Amino acid sequence: MTSLSVFRDIPPAQKLEGSLLKIYKQDNYSSKMFLAYRVCMTDEGHPWVSLVVHKTRLKIARDPSLNYEYLPLLGMKSFIQAALELLFGKHSQAIAEKRVGGVHTVGDSGAFQLGAQFLRTWRKNLKNVCIVSCQKEQYGLIFQDMGFTVYEYSIWNPKELCSDPILFFDVMEHIPADSILVIGNIIDCRLTQNQWTKLMSIIKSKHLFPFFDIPCQGLSTGDLEEDTRLLQYFVSLGFEFFCSQSLSKNFGIYDEGVGILVVAALSNQDLLCVLSQLMDYVGALWGNPPATGARIITSILCNPALFGEWKYSLKGVVENIMLVKEKVKEKLRLLGTPGCWNHITKQSGTHGYLGLNYPQVEFLTKKKHIYIPRSSRINFTCINARNIDYITQSIHEAVVLTEG
Repeated sequence: MTSLSVFRDIPPAQKLEGSLLKIYKQDNYSSKMFLAYRVCMTDEGHPWVSLVVHKTRLKIARDPSLNYEYLPLLGMKSFIQAALELLFGKHSQAIAEKRVGGVHTVGDSGAFQLGAQFLRTWRKNLKNVCIVSCQKEQYGLIFQDMGFTVYEYSIWNPKELCSDPILFFDVMEHIPADSILVIGNIIDCRLTQNQWTKLMSIIKSKHLFPFFDIPCQGLSTGDLEEDTRLLQYFVSLGFEFFCSQSLSKNFGIYDEGVGILVVAALSNQDLLCVLSQLMDYVGALWGNPPATGARIITSILCNPALFGEWKYSLKGVVENIMLVKEKVKEKLRLLGTPGCWNHITKQSGTHGYLGLNYPQVEFLTKKKHIYIPRSSRINFTCINARNIDYITQSIHEAVVLTEG
């Protein structure tokens, strides 16, 4: 007798692995290229890992005194402290006043999962989530699954090919009051002091609750402090907010999925109350966080020599990205590719828009076996000395042969 499965009505997920990557893997062309990896890549085509991480990992593994007991629910205390000092600065007044704290989270999305759970329970008036970024962010699904109404706003201007401050403030004016404002990648907007003041005024007048995303501090500009200046400005003015701080990409320990949900409150008493509630959610969501990645990061951040090595490695990665972008722009200029390509070097970070339209993207995929997202936002660390000529020649052909 054949029984019916209780799962018989469950369809397969449409994008279990990512449709672009799936198509790429099915392509049998020997010289195919995938330019949309999430991680930072080396010139050899492998995921980048800071050399100091290798050294620290080995040292920890050989430590006979290491205690493998479960971590507390909130996580490793020394790790959280080191991460907060990295984010706000060692001499931060907010840290000294003990009005910022954090919870050690799991994965890149763990902080959003935890923060959304808290806000759904304790701030029932916040029913809308407005995500503002220059790219498509994945955490909208987390808020959506928890019953929030999610609005996503892109501040990338496809005509001017830039992150547009005017578009940013137009978006801010239309955001509903009493919303959770998730601020993603807006570093390329380069807001002026007056614009910062205007942003603060809008947030206050609309009673918005800010939820920041800091996914790879140091890999945008090469300057750890510059990458978090927005956050430091907010905390210095006494704003309360949440922040997802991921520490996987900038250390190159992607498989560890190390992060923090940062909480900024008005007082230490308020902070402790929030952390106590978050602890209950942690117990239900994942229990005790994993320790290995946190131990590696803490060892580096708390050792001046290792910290200096890590900062130097970050600077090297960013300088290499800038060099690659300059070369791509120059090669397109020498090929006589129609259009202006200055937008490539004006964007910071590992990923950026090429500014191609859909037919041009399709040409690259189908004719040249170069796989990039429909938005043409690629990972520039995937471009190296071995493939840059083929890629730029292919972009040139895509633009020329699809014109009109």
